[in-house]
Amino acid sequence: MTAPVIGVLALQGDVREHVTALTVAGARAHTVRRPEELDAVDGLVIPGGESTTISKLVDIFELRGPIDKRIADGMPVYGSCAGMIMLATEVLDGRPDQRGFDGIAMTVRRNAFGRQVDSFEAPVEITGIPGGPLHAVFIRAPWVERVGEGVEVLGTVADGPAIGRIVAVRQGNLLATSFHPELTGDPRLHAYFVDMVRAPADPAPPA
Repeated sequence: MTAPVIGVLALQGDVREHVTALTVAGARAHTVRRPEELDAVDGLVIPGGESTTISKLVDIFELRGPIDKRIADGMPVYGSCAGMIMLATEVLDGRPDQRGFDGIAMTVRRNAFGRQVDSFEAPVEITGIPGGPLHAVFIRAPWVERVGEGVEVLGTVADGPAIGRIVAVRQGNLLATSFHPELTGDPRLHAYFVDMVRAPADPAPPA
């Protein structure tokens, strides 16, 4: 698979920026709003935005069941910021009615780094991505409080008040970051995900 077809969940958030970054990284990128569009992709990106809004829209557009099934079948998925929250099995400080996809065995804290005015940028080393630290943009970002069995921690905050906080993880075919690589012009994180789609791992057995 030389140029995999990767969808960007186009319900809310940084959709256009992810499409551009995926294209630069060697994928054929398409927006996904309907189940039949999901059927046509090899992988999926869940962009940043507002996790509670995305949760509601997933149900309105009748995408929850189809995405759950594709994840169970082993489709690679990458979630950034709100997308990380959507992939978590447990969310702290979320709304009681918000639901994700229970893909990665982790607990995330919503808006952990603070409000919009507390947004910041910092270098983050990511395991498996050569070339030095990524310039990471954090906007009302979550962090990972704890991870379960089978979850690989790929990146943590290197300094400052949040030193040591987990901001990038992978579990099998699922990848998540607290930050927004689509906003920096650095294609390395998206290229890492494109490679995951080209050579997906075997789907994990049901928990």
